[in-house]
Amino acid sequence: MICTICKKGETSVVDSRPTEDGTAIRRRRLCVCGARFTTFERVQYRELMVVKKNGRKSSFDRDKLAKSIFIALKKRPIDTETTEKFISKISRSLEELGQSEITSSIIGTMVMDGLKELDPVAYVRFASVYRNFKEEKDFIQFVDNIDVYKRR
Repeated sequence: MICTICKKGETSVVDSRPTEDGTAIRRRRLCVCGARFTTFERVQYRELMVVKKNGRKSSFDRDKLAKSIFIALKKRPIDTETTEKFISKISRSLEELGQSEITSSIIGTMVMDGLKELDPVAYVRFASVYRNFKEEKDFIQFVDNIDVYKRR
């Protein structure tokens, strides 16, 4: 494994344990330069292709999914472990569909449904990008239709 600091491949595993949900192995690594970092090892069941709205296809990228979720959850009171579990749950759900091609709308809906339960603010943030809000009225109309806020 290449060190994130010195970019050399002389690292060793200091600690290795399964994640709480058992879907990955978390490894703490130590480089000869003294840097410590964490890596995750996950099973990849099959190559998933994402079909975009314009018909273009691309490989499913878990890191891209994670980045969008982390952006939505930025400065929210959700810890990294909970976020990782959420991302793993979505990835597993996609793989369990048994399809080699999945539309981006299915992924977006799964993320939105999960974020709605996890954090309502992150849900609105994600929706604003996913649904491509253009104006303030788009936000107002969307928030008015959220039953999460009506329950409070």
